[in-house]
Amino acid sequence: MQIVIVDAGIGNLRSVQKAFEFLGTTPLITHDPGVVLHADAVVLPGVGAFGDGVQGLRQNGLDRALCQFVESGRPFLGICVGLQLLFTESEEMGSHRGLGILPGRVVRFSRSLTVPHMGWNQIHQCRSHPLLKGVQDGAFVYFAHSYHAITDDEAIVVATTDYGGHFPSVVARDNISAVQFHPEKSGRVGLAILRNFLEYVHDHLSGH
Repeated sequence: MQIVIVDAGIGNLRSVQKAFEFLGTTPLITHDPGVVLHADAVVLPGVGAFGDGVQGLRQNGLDRALCQFVESGRPFLGICVGLQLLFTESEEMGSHRGLGILPGRVVRFSRSLTVPHMGWNQIHQCRSHPLLKGVQDGAFVYFAHSYHAITDDEAIVVATTDYGGHFPSVVARDNISAVQFHPEKSGRVGLAILRNFLEYVHDHLSGH
């Protein structure tokens, strides 16, 4: 089972890799589109600015590779900015086009709120999903972000979090799942979510 962590030039990839290693798998970190296209599953993490992430993907042709990978039906997991990059556009530091895989845009939290939204907060489940199997509704996870997604398709929202209003903290459609928080920094709950993703990958490979 080859899991690939995409290096878009943003984010602490090693902490995500270490979390997966703790769960007994050895993911490969790469910025090579060819490696992405041949992976069994892809993880796109990210911290920092949306625009930098998109630029990092486009410089290496990773944007096209990711879209092709998603279209192939293989498992994909986005983390933090990796969730945001799936959407159509972001207003962070100007207007930037995203991958356009999910409908919606990424906006800044209200000026009345402290940003970044950093620390532990709850996820409130809107519907069941394999990614959250065994995770209690209202579980606490770790966030660090100043922007959040607004989706044009409520059906993709799996869980929301309240910070001056509700925003999508887990989204999913078909083979795509993504979380706005950092599972690699979210203790047992985060490891449970990553373990669920690995189970989904395993089931996909075995044809279940």
